[in-house]
Amino acid sequence: MTPDSFFIVAVDGGAASGKSSTSSALSARFNLLHVDTGSYYRAVTHRLLKLGVSPADTKAVAAALAGIRLDTRVSSRTAAMSIDGQVPGDEIRSPEVNENVSAFAALPAVRAFLLDYQRSQARTARDGGFAGLIMEGRDIGSVIFPEASFRFFLMADPEARVRRRAAQGQADSIQKRDRLDSQRKSSPLVCPEGAVQIDSTHLTLDEVVGKMSDLIEAGLKTD
Repeated sequence: MTPDSFFIVAVDGGAASGKSSTSSALSARFNLLHVDTGSYYRAVTHRLLKLGVSPADTKAVAAALAGIRLDTRVSSRTAAMSIDGQVPGDEIRSPEVNENVSAFAALPAVRAFLLDYQRSQARTARDGGFAGLIMEGRDIGSVIFPEASFRFFLMADPEARVRRRAAQGQADSIQKRDRLDSQRKSSPLVCPEGAVQIDSTHLTLDEVVGKMSDLIEAGLKTD
């Protein structure tokens, strides 16, 4: 890979494993468009709940999705998803969304609805003049971009992740969401074969970013 090549970085891991913080830092360091796919699933969950749709009613979910229009708004180095012309705000971090997002995300119809949209962000990054794309989520290196130039899987013990959420002023059922995301039949949370695993439990953000940066820089220097 040459330094001027467009490249994709996939960052997977469970809730509060450090995906967003590290992806944001790497985005700034390497001029990458940052995509948080977790926010996409949260936004869709919020919209479906507002429409009164339950994840148990798959027919209603499919009908509702058919009427939802997605678009992208790039601000600085972040690609935000707009739904029917509006970019959702802090409401996608509500306890109700936390409680339901894994159930909606487990539905094949929801994952299929977002699949091509997520992949289209590579084109958004290219068209925007970015050096590459960094996408975080739970199936990026395994499903969305299995051929990504760099694939990472972040881990941390449950206690550390609960503390991180609390420090952010949020309550999240970390272990429950991990279990649901790992056990779903459609695009489960897994460490992609060949991905670099990093346990961030006892590492600072700078240390995690440093490890990932070193590997990316080494890869970019390889012809």
